[in-house]
Amino acid sequence: MGKILVIADITGRCGATPRGLELADKLGLDADVVAFVYAPLGKLEVDTAARSAIKQRLLSQRETELQSVIDKYQVSGQKVKLRVHWEKDIVDWVNKRCASTAYEMVVKTGRRSETLAYASSDWLLLRECPVPLLILASNKWSRTAPVMAALDLASSIAAKKQLNDRVLGQAKALAEAMGEKLEIICAVEVPALLQELDLVDPIAYVKRARSDMEPVIRKLAKRHGIPEKAFHTKRGPVEKVIASQAAAKRAQIVVMGTVGRKGVKARLIGNTAEKVLTHLKTDVLAIKP
Repeated sequence: MGKILVIADITGRCGATPRGLELADKLGLDADVVAFVYAPLGKLEVDTAARSAIKQRLLSQRETELQSVIDKYQVSGQKVKLRVHWEKDIVDWVNKRCASTAYEMVVKTGRRSETLAYASSDWLLLRECPVPLLILASNKWSRTAPVMAALDLASSIAAKKQLNDRVLGQAKALAEAMGEKLEIICAVEVPALLQELDLVDPIAYVKRARSDMEPVIRKLAKRHGIPEKAFHTKRGPVEKVIASQAAAKRAQIVVMGTVGRKGVKARLIGNTAEKVLTHLKTDVLAIKP
């Protein structure tokens, strides 16, 4: 049986653990729940034995707190393992763990803001984590329902076509497991520079793009056993189209691909998934090629 890795919230109401256990149960997966504790004990004016005792007390306290949360939300027969680690670099630990252990996904509550000079653990995991990453919204819309898949139907790149299949397959599996409707959205974005220079007719461009997408939609619909009417194309910037449609449908999870840019390029340009995250008030499952 497969399993998911749930990163317990450091503070707050610990939304990742109950959500992770819920998804694991519905998907028929085991759950590894991991919590991290760290404090700069070296600055304390105490001896080594005292530091060790403080460290152990903090670890034990965190384990007790989290075990009570697990006991509350774990369903009968569900396999859940709890690990509490003394670790400062959460991203590095998660990446190494996922590289050595087969997980279906990582579940984590999100921090949806960053400056040019600072990248949160969410952003770093989006770029580096080798398995699908589910970033949970801390403040969600009420009464959410469908699962939404965001696809890039205009791309002719083989890797992105394969990613569309992965995104659609994962979204369908989630929708079926959760007993929810599946919605599929694709943005048709008119190149802003060409439009500003009057080098393209926006209406004709969108019409042609939609026409080109029709055979792609038919193939995907047939391959995944999904009605063609579940696919929707909307004009506009990708991040705004996805965010607006997710809000209109009150989607509980948006499944999308991310190319995982790294370094300065990622900070200056950003990934579509990262841009979408700043607008959405729902969970986002990001999948890499």
